[in-house]
Amino acid sequence: MLDTSIHSLSGLFAQLGLPNSKKEIEAFIEQHRPLPQAEPLSKAGFWTESQATFLREAVLNDSDWAEVVDELNVLLRD
Repeated sequence: MLDTSIHSLSGLFAQLGLPNSKKEIEAFIEQHRPLPQAEPLSKAGFWTESQATFLREAVLNDSDWAEVVDELNVLLRD
């Protein structure tokens, strides 16, 4: 069965094993931005190896997480 649920930033943070309340997500973004434009999101130094792999593969495979990963990417670069 195809999973057609829409993923959220909170869900992405939970998937990555990170605190995922609105306040915790905002704090994470404030702490880690701005990410250099030339640096791919998955190459940022604050991810664990498994987190980086998840983020990279989500985008490469255009998985159902890709849109939320893109959203996080934009938020970390503003």
